[in-house]
Amino acid sequence: MISLIISLCIFIVLEVSINKLNEVYDYLKAKTIGIIEINNEYKNKEIMKKVQSKEESEITKEGDEEEIWQVEIPKINLVAPISEGTSQEVMMEYVGHFENTSKWEGNVGLAAHNRGYPINYFSKLKKLRKGDKIIYKTKYGIKTYTVEIITVIEDTNWSYLQKTKENKITLITCVENKANQRLCIQGIEIKEE
Repeated sequence: MISLIISLCIFIVLEVSINKLNEVYDYLKAKTIGIIEINNEYKNKEIMKKVQSKEESEITKEGDEEEIWQVEIPKINLVAPISEGTSQEVMMEYVGHFENTSKWEGNVGLAAHNRGYPINYFSKLKKLRKGDKIIYKTKYGIKTYTVEIITVIEDTNWSYLQKTKENKITLITCVENKANQRLCIQGIEIKEE
């Protein structure tokens, strides 16, 4: 009789332990699946960022013999190379690309000196009028824009460089003898028919 009671107690303890182990197993399994799903989602986002970053960086890859990144403005006989950034070092040799703007789709923002430096790519920008053409060339292709806006803005006004769904190009340079003002020219892409 005593052995039967002891066997029954062992059976109950084992059953409770097995149930607890199953609960722990189910809990850990759910947590692991959740972590794996979160990890996969994170990896997918990181992969997408890398793909987008690679596509963007292919335009400015240094040492690439086939690199094409330039702006042309026929009216003022300008053909100028573009480089990333708008620091003094960049604009001593290139038209600078505003890093927070697009390089292809949306609003492309460019800046250059217009006087007082060895290279002043935007020295004749003030001669542009509505309807003049701006040609933008990259590894992705060529876009042609027509000048729509010519305005003078304060040097703190960044609204013309905001992201847009419509393809635009925004050119900014200083205004002579007005340190706090900038000439801003914006073109809209001409759609090929």
